[in-house]
Amino acid sequence: MKLRLDAAKCVGHGRCYVLGPDVYGEDDAGHCVVRVTDVPPDLADQARAGEENCPEGALEIDPD
Repeated sequence: MKLRLDAAKCVGHGRCYVLGPDVYGEDDAGHCVVRVTDVPPDLADQARAGEENCPEGALEIDPD
């Protein structure tokens, strides 16, 4: 699975990196930074949790 971030939509709620700390991080302003674009199976649940809980829809998962 591949993960994409539309940084222009992110306003820094932080739900992604709280729910998926191994997949998502934060920059100095608190906006999302994607740590893993090609998500391995063991991190898929974290990737989905972050994507599903982003209020702006800034994250998108492509299952391949």
